[in-house]
Amino acid sequence: MTDTDRPSSSGSRPGPRLAAAWSSLGGDPDLLARVTTVERSGALPARLPVRETARACVGACALAAAELGARRAGPARRGHPPGPGVPAVRVDDGAVAAAFVSERHLLVDGRAPVSFAPLSRFWRTADGWVRTHANYPHHRARLFTALGTSDDPEAVAAALAGRSAAEVEETVYAAGGLAVALRTPAAWAAHAQAAAVARRPLVERGRLDSAPARVLAPVDRDPLLPAAGLRVLDLTRVVAGPVATRTLALLGADVLRLDPPGLPELPDQHTDTGFGKRSALLDLPAGRDTFEELLAAADVVVTGYRPGALDRLGLGAEALAERRPGVVVAQLSAWGAYGPWAGRRGFDSLVQAATGIAVSEGSAGRPGVLPAQALDHGTGYLLAAAVLRALAEQADEGGSRFVRLALARTAAWLLEGAAPTRAPGDDRTAAAPGPASASAPGADVGAGGSADDRLAETDSALGRLRYARSPVSFTDGPRDWARPPGPWGTDPARWGA
Repeated sequence: MTDTDRPSSSGSRPGPRLAAAWSSLGGDPDLLARVTTVERSGALPARLPVRETARACVGACALAAAELGARRAGPARRGHPPGPGVPAVRVDDGAVAAAFVSERHLLVDGRAPVSFAPLSRFWRTADGWVRTHANYPHHRARLFTALGTSDDPEAVAAALAGRSAAEVEETVYAAGGLAVALRTPAAWAAHAQAAAVARRPLVERGRLDSAPARVLAPVDRDPLLPAAGLRVLDLTRVVAGPVATRTLALLGADVLRLDPPGLPELPDQHTDTGFGKRSALLDLPAGRDTFEELLAAADVVVTGYRPGALDRLGLGAEALAERRPGVVVAQLSAWGAYGPWAGRRGFDSLVQAATGIAVSEGSAGRPGVLPAQALDHGTGYLLAAAVLRALAEQADEGGSRFVRLALARTAAWLLEGAAPTRAPGDDRTAAAPGPASASAPGADVGAGGSADDRLAETDSALGRLRYARSPVSFTDGPRDWARPPGPWGTDPARWGA
C-alpha cells in the first residue's frame, strides 16, 4: 500500500452527506451508528466533494439493505451474533472508487471497452462551449442532421464554431439529438429547470394507494440476501438505472431487464451493468400480454426513460399500481419529471456541463470533468436504496409506492456548499480532441487498497471477464453476484424459477 493509498482514517463514523441521504430516504437516524467508513485520500480526487458524495450514496444503499435484511433474517448461524439487529455496514472509499468507474475496470477476454465515442465531447462555439453525446448511432445521426454536416470531426467543429452555444443546444434538441451549452453554477441556478429541481427533495417518495402491507418471507444469513424472492422488472438503459438494478440483483432479487428490439444497446455497457440479471427483448405494444403477465408477478418496476415516454404505454406509476397493487415503482430521469426540460433526454456528461460542474472542475477557460460518471453511479445506488426502503415501509404501512430521482437533483446536491478542495495545478480539463483522460478506459482512479480486493474475474458466455466488485458491504451480506452477464437480449421474457 502506498502513502497515497493508506487510509486517512479507519472505522470513522459517517459524515453529514450520508446523514442527508439517509434522511431523504426516510431512514431512522439512529441506524447511522451501524455505519463505519474507511477513508482514503487518493480516492476520486476532485474539487467538488465527489468522494464524500459517493461514499454517502453507497453507505445509504448498504444501510437500507442491512435494514431490510435484518427484518427478514432468520436465526443467526453459529459464530455470528443473533438477529434481529441491523448488520454492521462498512464503506471503504477504495471499493467505492473502483465501483464508480466499473466501466474502466471491465476487461472482456483482455480487451478494454471504449466508453465514449469520438463525437461525445466538448466543442468550442462562437461564444463558449457545448457538450455533445453521440455514443448511440441514432443520436449521432440526429446530431449531423441538426448541424447539416458530415460525421467528420473537423466538419462538426467548423459547424459548431460559427454558432452560439444556446443556438446549438436548441437546434440539436429540436432534431432529437443531444447537446447542452456549458454553464456556470450561477447561470444554471438562474435557469427555470434548476429552480424546478431545487424545489424537490433528493429522493422523492410517495404512496400511491392503500394496498395491504407487504408480507416478507424470511431469509437466512448464509449469505444474507435482503431482496431474495423479489421480482424486479428493469426498464432502464445506460448507467444509473442499470447500476440500481445490478445492485438489487446482488442482494438476491430476480431482475429481468426488458429492452425494445429496435433500440440498440452498447454491448460493453450492458456487460458492465448486467451482472446478476437476465436480459430479454420485448416490443411492448406487440407483446402487451407478455408484459402484463410479467407485471402481475412483479414486486418492483424500475424505469429509466425520459419522463412521459412510458406513460403513453400505460407504464406511469399510478397506472402500474392500478394493475399491480402493492408494486414499488422507481423512476429515474436526467433532468427531473418537472420543469421546462422534463421531457428532454440527458446523460451524466450533459448534466455535468449544464449544471456548472464542468466549470467547477475546469481551469483556464476550459471545461473539466468529474473523476467518474459520479452522477450516474451515485444516483443508481440511491435509487436502489430507495427501493429497499420502500419495501421496508410497505411491510409496516402497506400501499403501492413510488420513488423518483434525477441526475440533475444529484448534481445540485453535489454542488451544495461546495468549495474548491483540490490543490492548484491538479486539473483534469476536457481536451478538445475528445473526452478527458480521466474518462478514458484504464485511467488511474486513485482507488486505494489492493486491486485484488476491488476486482474479480469470472467466465461467462461473453468471455473471460474482469470486473469491479460491488462496494455494498454489510455483515453476512453477499460478496459477489450469483451470475455473470450474458449477451444482451438473449434470455426469454419470463421470470426465473
